[in-house]
Amino acid sequence: MSRSSLPLVVVFSALAFSADAQNAALPEDGSVLPFPPQPMSGIAQQRLQDSTMQWPEPLQRLPEDAPNILIVLLDDVGFGIPETFGGAVKTPTLDALAAEGIAFTQFHTTSICSPTRAALLTGRNHTRVGSGTIAERAVAFDGYTGVIPKEAATLAEILKEYGYHTSAFGKWHNTPAIETTAIGPKDRWPTGYGFDYFYGFLGGETSQWEPRLTRNLDAVEPPVDDPNYHLTEDLVDDALKWLDDYRAFDPNQPFFMYWAPGGVHGPHHIFPEWADKYDGQFDEGWDAYREATHRRQLDLGIIPEGTELTPRDASLQGWDEIPEDQLDFQTRLMEIFAGFVEHTDAQVGRLIDGLDDRGLRDNTLIFYIFGDNGSSAEGQRGSISELLAQNNIPNTIEQQLEALETIGGVKVLGSPRTDNMYHAGWAWAGSTPFKGTKLLGAYFGGTRNPMVVTWPGRIEHDGEMRTQFHHVVDIAPTIYDILDIPHPEIVNGYQQMPMDGVSLAYTFEDASAEPQKPEQFFDNNGSRGIYLDGWFAGTFGPFTPWDSAGSAAGIADWDSDEDVWELYNLTEDFSQANDLAAEMPEKLEEMKARFLELAQDNKDFPIGAGNWLRIHPADRIASAYDRWTFGPETKRMPEFAAPGIGRQSTRVTVDAEFAEGANGVLYAVGGAGGGLTVYVEDGALTYEYNMLIIETTKVTTDPIPAGRHKIVIDTTIDNPGGAANVVISLNGIQVASTQVPRTVPAAFTATESFDVGRDLGSPVSLSYEEDRPFGFEGTIHTVQIAQGAALE
Repeated sequence: MSRSSLPLVVVFSALAFSADAQNAALPEDGSVLPFPPQPMSGIAQQRLQDSTMQWPEPLQRLPEDAPNILIVLLDDVGFGIPETFGGAVKTPTLDALAAEGIAFTQFHTTSICSPTRAALLTGRNHTRVGSGTIAERAVAFDGYTGVIPKEAATLAEILKEYGYHTSAFGKWHNTPAIETTAIGPKDRWPTGYGFDYFYGFLGGETSQWEPRLTRNLDAVEPPVDDPNYHLTEDLVDDALKWLDDYRAFDPNQPFFMYWAPGGVHGPHHIFPEWADKYDGQFDEGWDAYREATHRRQLDLGIIPEGTELTPRDASLQGWDEIPEDQLDFQTRLMEIFAGFVEHTDAQVGRLIDGLDDRGLRDNTLIFYIFGDNGSSAEGQRGSISELLAQNNIPNTIEQQLEALETIGGVKVLGSPRTDNMYHAGWAWAGSTPFKGTKLLGAYFGGTRNPMVVTWPGRIEHDGEMRTQFHHVVDIAPTIYDILDIPHPEIVNGYQQMPMDGVSLAYTFEDASAEPQKPEQFFDNNGSRGIYLDGWFAGTFGPFTPWDSAGSAAGIADWDSDEDVWELYNLTEDFSQANDLAAEMPEKLEEMKARFLELAQDNKDFPIGAGNWLRIHPADRIASAYDRWTFGPETKRMPEFAAPGIGRQSTRVTVDAEFAEGANGVLYAVGGAGGGLTVYVEDGALTYEYNMLIIETTKVTTDPIPAGRHKIVIDTTIDNPGGAANVVISLNGIQVASTQVPRTVPAAFTATESFDVGRDLGSPVSLSYEEDRPFGFEGTIHTVQIAQGAALE
């Protein structure tokens, strides 16, 4: 009998056996993901009527009562802020969850945004997964590329393979800054890291009033001129809509939601009525705030009896040094921050109420992490435009107040007109009782954050604080432990790195359980340390968070080998108040040596790589192009991927048709907090450079007659941050020129964009604030931009 005359069922069986053999080679124990496909259970004969069809029974790879999981991660808020942990800001949602679950008083983060998020989602130390600094400051060292490698699968990727529906809302900040354009690549966006759904913003911060939003893989715009719109509220609304879809379409499978709003990262934006709740409550200043918070923390048992209140750093301004005519400005900034915190906590409450209303709360495990680092000192001495610090631009409060008066005065703080942040003294106060702030890995003021965990029916409130030392890298291993998910060896074909974190689930039932985390590595901007069995050794590093411009100047001469280290016995010294380095030099050397071993293993070398761009700003991640041609529909091009207009020498050529008395934006980059815009108003062309609010340079031409014209804007900037000479020509004839006294060396904003024919999001100029996005009324044929070698 020939092969062709064999019954067809035999051939099918051979094929089926081959597939079964292939699948059999793939383990079913979760060591290799995705799981192999299940073979069909029916029998395929030649004739339809002789065949049987049966879908395979779905495999149950999770415990029957596998919980829904909600991780809430707030932003830039320290240990001494929430009332729940002794602070002065009301946090009723955190209060309620702490009263039904358990609270952790020795939980830690990395002291900075992107690194904490990468560590949380992967269970690995931040530098091991390429996230040693924020995405916008990525540099070409293995631990600092800003790329989470596929060898470190995220929580979402793994939970999805086990049947979870996954979603992320709010701040992402783990995609390379030049990969956030509409054209991608998009494999490093949230949906490329295991999330079925994403709604939020890809960068490190955004306006709460005009946020630069993304839904899955597409840019979306918030409503324009809706006086009731606020991003944090929008994120709750969208999350509840997603839950409605989940409940309607597949409620038998659990969900994992990562809800990380921009609150309360700068800019501090909140409705006046929320800030007004705190009117007058901070008039005594930040030194008094710390003393009062320290007393409350002791009374509440948040900190151990005898915990010392650490002193203010000598380089940080005291409240009694603030001139009387600046007090209203400084207190209002803190009132706004406090209102923003309470409002954000209230939105977390709305989200949890939404779980209750949908019958989902009872089997939902919630991690409420109150901050991805300590409170932020990036407001320096108080700021109306927080990117002043990121750009290391020297300025005075007198200069800021003078600029503030031109846009509406103190009453516009917290509004769309400013990107305000409070004085670093308030950040230090918000880190009570510790030294330091955000950006310091050596002190708990930068790394220790409140955390509350609840799971109705599984975690019982016992009134005892959890004091075991833990870190954000421990969240993923905890979830895998609860679900009995083994650490996979291979995910999507990539050999997986080992986990750095350990499960903290052992603390759920026993507040006095022996700690199971022997060591933890910290480093941010060269501020570094090591926890080792109850001891901590660390060194401040070269960068002072509350004096960006001043400390950046000395980084080029810094030698990490010359840093002075400190040593603390945490079993007796909760607040790192008593340095034992001089008394125990051998212990210190032992810990320093172990730090270097961990640093090398975690790809942390060179130490201080996060500071590279502070001394080499021209090396910032940027587009590989030096020549572009844009059309009239170019929009939402992130600043880090856009041409360097306003930052470096460029030639912009606009080919456009104008109506008589035309209006509208030809092109713009940035927003109200800082940017550059070229627009026409009643036919006259205006070039406006908004140097982070404190300086504005503006030049206007005579009205442009109706017709098609070529406008050329030549800008010469000899060095980063230097003056810009600007020459404007119309049809080959110079019509205007100006000099911008100093320019922005790094970036105007974190997430605002370059737009042609309109100014989306926050408007660069107040001249068309009421008419935003102030679309151009004529026809733009092209906008051509050349820079760098293309100008030669």
